[in-house]
Amino acid sequence: MMDEEGCDGETAAGPGSKDIFVQLVISFALGISAFVAFCILRPRWKTLYAARRRHSDPQIALPVLPDSFLGWIPALYKVTEEQVLASAGLDAFVFLSFFKMSIRLFATMFFFAIAVLWPIHRTFDAGETNTPGKSLTYAYPTSLDHMLVDEKPKDERWSYLWAYLVFTWFFSFLTIYFMNSETIKVIKIRQDYLGTQSTITDRTFRLTGIPQDIRSEEKIKEFVENLEIGHVRSVTLCRNWAEIDGLMAQRFVVLRKLEEAWSAYLAQQPAVTSRAGGRQREEAGDTTQDGQGDEESQENGRLLASDGLRNLTERQRPRIRLRFGFLRLRNRKIDALDYYEEKLHRLDEKIRNARSKEYTPTDTAFVTMDSIAACQMAVQATVDPRPGQLLSKPAPAPSDVIWKNTYAPRYRRRIQSWAVTIFISFLSIIWLLPVAVLASLLSICGIEKVSPSLAHALEEHDITRAFVQTGLPTLVVSLLNVLVPYLYDYLSNIQGMVSQGDVELSTISKNFFFIFFNIFVVYAVSGSAALSDFWSIIRDSLSDTQSIAKRIAGSIQNLNKFYLNFIMLQGFGLFPFKLLQFGSISIYTIYRMGAKTPRDFAELVQPSLFNYGFYLPTALLVFILCLVYSILPGAHIVLFLGLCYFALGYFVYKYQLLYSMDQPQHATGGAWAIICGRIVVGLITFQVIMIAFLVLQTAFEKAALIAPLVVLTFWYNFYSRRRYTPLTRFIALRSIKRASDPGIESNPDRDPNQAVQQTRLARRMSTIDEDKEKGMKFVNPNLVAPLEQPWVYQDPPPLPYESSTDSNTASVSGNDGNRAPSERNDGNGLGSVSSSFSLGDTHVWRDNGDGNV
Repeated sequence: MMDEEGCDGETAAGPGSKDIFVQLVISFALGISAFVAFCILRPRWKTLYAARRRHSDPQIALPVLPDSFLGWIPALYKVTEEQVLASAGLDAFVFLSFFKMSIRLFATMFFFAIAVLWPIHRTFDAGETNTPGKSLTYAYPTSLDHMLVDEKPKDERWSYLWAYLVFTWFFSFLTIYFMNSETIKVIKIRQDYLGTQSTITDRTFRLTGIPQDIRSEEKIKEFVENLEIGHVRSVTLCRNWAEIDGLMAQRFVVLRKLEEAWSAYLAQQPAVTSRAGGRQREEAGDTTQDGQGDEESQENGRLLASDGLRNLTERQRPRIRLRFGFLRLRNRKIDALDYYEEKLHRLDEKIRNARSKEYTPTDTAFVTMDSIAACQMAVQATVDPRPGQLLSKPAPAPSDVIWKNTYAPRYRRRIQSWAVTIFISFLSIIWLLPVAVLASLLSICGIEKVSPSLAHALEEHDITRAFVQTGLPTLVVSLLNVLVPYLYDYLSNIQGMVSQGDVELSTISKNFFFIFFNIFVVYAVSGSAALSDFWSIIRDSLSDTQSIAKRIAGSIQNLNKFYLNFIMLQGFGLFPFKLLQFGSISIYTIYRMGAKTPRDFAELVQPSLFNYGFYLPTALLVFILCLVYSILPGAHIVLFLGLCYFALGYFVYKYQLLYSMDQPQHATGGAWAIICGRIVVGLITFQVIMIAFLVLQTAFEKAALIAPLVVLTFWYNFYSRRRYTPLTRFIALRSIKRASDPGIESNPDRDPNQAVQQTRLARRMSTIDEDKEKGMKFVNPNLVAPLEQPWVYQDPPPLPYESSTDSNTASVSGNDGNRAPSERNDGNGLGSVSSSFSLGDTHVWRDNGDGNV
């Protein structure tokens, strides 16, 4: 049995070299199996692994990846940044730029860790570092336990602590240098990219806080033009469209139910069909054999054919149980096709009436200017001297707008935002409880409390003990943190944001806070991945502030191997599974069993969505872990694993962004500001931890010399936010090229011929944003979208004949007063919705010459 000394929190989570070897084997086994499966399935399941390629514009010059086992890797490596921009957009370029910057940074750090720090640690940190009960050690030291125990070190032995000071400054400046260089590059690419395209989003700004006296399209247009910054092309004043949005949501539900009813009806094979068909074939055969082609036999054949069609339509129609009456106690079975068709017909009538109504205007409008320069002058200027009124902001893409939040009152959106923030704060604390329970059970000491015999059996075998003590905790932590982003994505969607791009950036921030707090801060305070003594440590630290400083400094090093295992599992083990899209395959199987209608099957083959909020926070945490451990003993191992993590992540995410997954959000690279802010958080954490180490070694003068570095990092954060953040949000007027915005001189200090030549080179083809926004306008789709027909057969139904172009133009031109877009000529132009239905017939839609809604 294990003694009580071996069951403290740190020992419960303190793996040895055998544990790390077992974790490495587990990670490689998982990763290699998933990678081999991907290489085998990739050429066979192109609807999944080349879904985006199949749906992309053929003009995009992405190379076709070969179907060989490993031949796709060199072809993917050769894809340039220009091709990434052309095919995936700015958001993907910024995301991959972070990985490339991390590869260069940690490769440089790894060189100095091998050449300088490793010899220093081998020379001065040599000593026994075994924990009780462990016999296996590294050939080199990986712990500072002896440093924390010796209270009066000798000067000649502890003089190497100056290396901690020097490399803290050096690695901090190196990180700032790489981040600053990459920021300048991202800003230049972003300005050139947005400055050479011309989309409706680039010419539109969002005006909020509109006073009551100018809440009309004409008055807003007059107000903006009086600013003398340009001419207004169109205005979309947001109104309280809750009624029409609710009706369209109800129609979508009824439409899906009608399609399911038709699928159930058509899936039935009538028993008399084969008999009737056989009888028809016999009659036809007899006629041919006898050579009787008289009129009577032809008439019999037509009668038999008619009888066959009648039998074909005689199937059992699906029925539903309709409840009604007091407390819905009474019920009756009715024909499902008739019920849903009639319900859809009534909803169509209500929608047509709702589209012709006038709705109350709100304080938000989308104003489209005649040039990009005029729009940029509006969003970068203070329009009104009154606080909170007539605020101009960049507009999201039309497809990115969450229209139900455009007419929500400002106070309601603010309450939702604060409520979500408070809930997340409580969740981060409450989440510690299940993690603590699970993690404490996944240790030898925790298992001994529940089942002493099982703990003794595991303790006797090094491999099983290492797997339980090392592999399972990191796996459980990784799996638990896979579930949280889905919750945060849901919370961000109900927070009242106006665009999906803002929701995406909010998810990144929320998920990073959760991961950083629960995986790094809490473990650093508790000193144990088991979290069994977290609350007792917090209670003791409140009475003795020095104890928490010593605890953090010691536990950071004690958790070195835990984070090594975490990075190994994330990089070598889970990245290949992301490439395999194991989750999509599993969900596809479930959805495939539940698919009933042609629409369901069509949705199954759509590309998966790439959510940056799910992947970027974990990469940022690994970046911070590599920074924190970049100087401590064993730094070269951490940096090497970090280098492998970002190299593998770059290839995996590059493949997914270019070939297999879609990213419909339109944040124009806004994630880079979040990335830089989180890197600064990592730098400050790294510097504070190094100060704690040096203070505990009574190296006060060395710790005092790091303190100015913390102040300098804060100053750089403030300086960079003021200098670079505006360029990551707006388009500089000098970046607007003549080819896309003729009214603006691009770069006066450049040769005009050279400028035109470079502009043409940059605009070999339209950008991905221009392709997406062709023909788009800022108008609520529920006001103008044609009413979909039920998708019953394999081919999708045709769109209604009625064109919504005129209605779209009217809705945004600002010339129709307060009237929402509506269909004209209700009797003749649109036709009757009932004419689209044939109740009790097998034909769902009938073309009668009118335009179906």
